[in-house]
Amino acid sequence: MDSRLVNWTDIVFDKLNHWAIAFIAMLPNIVLAAVAFVAFIFLAKFTRNLFYKIILRLSHKESISRLFSSILSMLVSIIGLFIALNILQLNKAVSSLLAGAGIIGLALGFAFQDLTANFISGIFMIFKRPFEVGEVLETNGFTGTVEDIQLRTTTIYTYQGLHLVLPNKDIFQKPIINHSRSEDRRIEFTFSIPVEQDLDKVVNVTKEALDKLDFLTPDKPKQTFYTEIEDKAVKLVIWCWIPFHKTPSYMEGRHRAVISIINAYKQQGIIVVSQS
Repeated sequence: MDSRLVNWTDIVFDKLNHWAIAFIAMLPNIVLAAVAFVAFIFLAKFTRNLFYKIILRLSHKESISRLFSSILSMLVSIIGLFIALNILQLNKAVSSLLAGAGIIGLALGFAFQDLTANFISGIFMIFKRPFEVGEVLETNGFTGTVEDIQLRTTTIYTYQGLHLVLPNKDIFQKPIINHSRSEDRRIEFTFSIPVEQDLDKVVNVTKEALDKLDFLTPDKPKQTFYTEIEDKAVKLVIWCWIPFHKTPSYMEGRHRAVISIINAYKQQGIIVVSQS
């Protein structure tokens, strides 16, 4: 028999023998690592179910509850994996995994900056609840009823009949007017009255016309102000208030108030140059 073949055979058997001895020596660690990892898998399932219920109570959103409970469950599973690798004394593997995860996370963060910003803004909005589905919202130059709130976008049905989808980042970073959370809303008119008119009479007629409107907020004042003179006309600003959550609506109330004031002016012979 060739001596080289004998040497290779001895080397292979010697290597296998070392591996077998190392495996037997590591067998308790392998069993303990397997038990630890399985235990963390069950703990991850328990964590997911528990936090799903807790987050659902806080956010009232199933999508948010499923997302966060799944993330927490994944974190628990990853912790279990790292603990199992440490028990197996695979410290280099743990370090490589952590380094790889950090690099991947950094790359994804730069690649999806807008997506991440919208996602985080959506989370803050859902928990802080500056508005809810069904409320009237004014933001980014649009006004309408909130139809849906997702993690990345919010859908608004505008008064123009448009389904507007706004990125949550744009809503979160800009002013929001939630009309539904206001008890009363002010109606404001501006009339241009010729300077030849009896200005005191105009004010009295205006207030009498507003007093006939039973839908205005009773404990809010009806105010009139002359603000400036322009082209031989005086600008008259009129303020009154209407309950937001009662009928008529804001636009209908404004419409009826304008008709009442204009009819009163006509009856008293008051001339209006312009109105806004």
